[in-house]
Amino acid sequence: MVSEIPNVEIGASTIHVSDGNYSSKYPKSHEFLDSGIPFVSANNLRDGRIIRDNLKFISEAQHAALKKGHVRTGDVLLVTRGSLGLTALVTSEFDDVNINAQLVLLRADNVTVDARYLFFVANSPDFQSQVIRSASGTAQPQLPIGPLKRLTIPLPPISIQRRIAGILSAYDELIENSQRRIRILESMARALYREWFVHFRFPGHESVPRIPSPLGEIPKGWEGRFGDLATIERDGINPFEFPEEAFEHFSIPAFDNGRQPAIELGATILSGKYCIDDSTVLLSKLNPRIPRIWLPVPSGQRRAITSTEFLALKPQPGVTREFIYAKCCSDEFVGQFGSLAIGTSTSHQRVKPENLLAMRSSVPDRKTIARFTKLVSPMLTVCQQLRSQTQNLRRTRDLLLPRLLSGQIDVEAMPS
Repeated sequence: MVSEIPNVEIGASTIHVSDGNYSSKYPKSHEFLDSGIPFVSANNLRDGRIIRDNLKFISEAQHAALKKGHVRTGDVLLVTRGSLGLTALVTSEFDDVNINAQLVLLRADNVTVDARYLFFVANSPDFQSQVIRSASGTAQPQLPIGPLKRLTIPLPPISIQRRIAGILSAYDELIENSQRRIRILESMARALYREWFVHFRFPGHESVPRIPSPLGEIPKGWEGRFGDLATIERDGINPFEFPEEAFEHFSIPAFDNGRQPAIELGATILSGKYCIDDSTVLLSKLNPRIPRIWLPVPSGQRRAITSTEFLALKPQPGVTREFIYAKCCSDEFVGQFGSLAIGTSTSHQRVKPENLLAMRSSVPDRKTIARFTKLVSPMLTVCQQLRSQTQNLRRTRDLLLPRLLSGQIDVEAMPS
């Protein structure tokens, strides 16, 4: 018989808790640098790790002056303001960096509490529901350290914690291997795009003269605007008018959660959406300096819809969505697109669709686009397959997680 695992309040355990609230020493916007000590925010947490996209940096002197919020390898980061519940396990790459006021760090002593075990507990449905229930505020929900310390975690003996962490880490290693392959394949596709359509060293480029343009020298005949490559789909629907119908919802949160659509009933979707199909490329117009570009692959079993925060791009005749996707992922496009953003708040800026269509762009000939697509299409197909596998691994891991933590599964009886 499996013995019951006791629950312990965080504040009554050996877990050290600290936040990134530095009071008057908090960095001002003009003090951030292009390099230096990373200053990690909620935007830098994805898939349980810290990512370098859009990191801010502070100086060594300011880092030294900020006594709280220095993270160490093995710390668990938890978002307690705004996007409640997001987590990351700090790796050696980010040892001794700072966190901002959205985050707290949970530091296990690795004697009575195992760091990896704590990370998995922080992602469990029970703990996440405690975070939501204990938070206050609606526009900007937050969980102060006091209520956070009253949250409970199951705390078996350290040997059992390490066994649970080892089982779940095996799934994370498979997930990371798939993600690594995705990064390699997408990097290959971006490199090919850059070679052909930024440096203009495409097959046969020697026989095509270059001409001056607002974008610099480009191949003759390639002058144009983004609207020459794609249109914007605006086929709207109100899902709440079909309350019993299940939709595949391609939303911003779904993109951030592994690029897999959420299956949701129309009754739960209370705002208008766009209908999409497998010829579409989704480009987020919200906060364009955080690129979100998606090649949706609807199952065909349900109607597919997308958030109106996405621009649903449809390739012009002779243009492929693989080319549009690669173009939108390029650094040059991201820079141009970001410069079109309007809005007073940097966290809620948007790009007007008409401004994107009018944006100057090189427009390759259709034959070159077709040759490029033939090379990159298999890469992007494998990426989609790997994302589906990753989602299945996550689902399996997440089903196993609460059963291991609750003691429903005898960890000691499982094969090592």
